[in-house]
Amino acid sequence: MFTASAREVLDDWFESDELKLALATDGVIGTNGGPSSPGTAYVLLHHMMGGVGGVRGLWGFVRGGMGALSAALQRSAQAAGADVRTHAEVARIDVRDGRAVGVILADGSDYRARTIVSNADPKRTFLGLIGRACLPPEFVAQIDAYRCEGSSFKINLALGELPNYSALPGTCLGPQHRGTTHICASLEALERAWDDAKYGAPSRAPLLEITIPTAYDPSLAPDGKHIMSIFAQYAPYRLDGATWDDTARAAFVDRALGLLEQYAPNIRGAVEHVHALSPLDLERDYGLTGGNIFHGDLRLDQLFGLRPVAGWARYATPIRGLYLCGSGTHPGGGVTGAPGHNAAKVLLGTRPNTW
Repeated sequence: MFTASAREVLDDWFESDELKLALATDGVIGTNGGPSSPGTAYVLLHHMMGGVGGVRGLWGFVRGGMGALSAALQRSAQAAGADVRTHAEVARIDVRDGRAVGVILADGSDYRARTIVSNADPKRTFLGLIGRACLPPEFVAQIDAYRCEGSSFKINLALGELPNYSALPGTCLGPQHRGTTHICASLEALERAWDDAKYGAPSRAPLLEITIPTAYDPSLAPDGKHIMSIFAQYAPYRLDGATWDDTARAAFVDRALGLLEQYAPNIRGAVEHVHALSPLDLERDYGLTGGNIFHGDLRLDQLFGLRPVAGWARYATPIRGLYLCGSGTHPGGGVTGAPGHNAAKVLLGTRPNTW
């Protein structure tokens, strides 16, 4: 599972090309690799190992949207006595004599603390908020080598009506609008989509992974309206001879809608608003270095005891009093809460009772 490709594993277990394609897509979402690339079998496993309501491999929607999860964490922290500040950009982590002693905000506010915990990715934490001069040279070299460039393009659509799929017609809410819809012609087409990206070009026929959260939570949109969320592969962070701020972003959205239109002919007429996020936008707007949705590639040399780097996989860092708790630590990306849970266990097991 750690060195094989998703395609190899699926070929061993299944005969149906359609089923293999549907499953292979979970081996490449957020990943720099095609279904035949070594290591994508683990990415497939990573997407299947979770569960909701006791059902293995199931993904869930957060009622009220993903922001409701942040709000729940805030209420829990405040109930425990925490003060929460939002819209407060951290300029740097203050390090003195090899120890983190506080954080300095962009507005100059200075907060002191015995322990600092960063949910930012490893590159942003160490190279952005701390700086090379405060870190051991060999550790900096490891962080420099940490692979953290994404390939996912996020498209959020506000729809006036549900997609009318040719394979299962109807704009009334039905089973075709629930779960996850994967748009891709074949495993070969998925491999060719990766071929485009590995040479620095957005895929000419991208994979589209689609969910419609309003199929389960109508409160997210006005009556009769819907939200469609699309992960599109592949969209390399670095483009050859272009940038996402040129025409590439709009062209890729148009390409994705054109592909979806082949399966749901009403989709362009249903779209009332488009919110498009290239990997560059994910970096600038959400602080994801390289636009990597997992805070770093899910490859064998960046997993388990090697995440983020060898020697520093237990949430502590070379800076005393500084810990990591984000997806750049074990067990990696996905909204699981596991990295934060594990980091909290480490902190609770190491801090003196007098704290």
